Amino acid sequence: MREIKVNKGKLSLKDEEIEGFLERVVTPIGTSAKADIPKKYLGHRVYVIVTKDKIRK
Repeated sequence: MREIKVNKGKLSLKDEEIEGFLERVVTPIGTSAKADIPKKYLGHRVYVIVTKDKIRK
């Protein structure tokens, strides 16, 4: 069973609570940034987990 725990914010997600995982690259848009996700997730609560390593182009 997969489980994600973040102690700082006290977030805990278990495998049965997760529909799936998405990996996206954050891209620039104006003076901000975005990460596109499928339309099927409109209205869902989503979590973006930011990693320390950056993708080098």
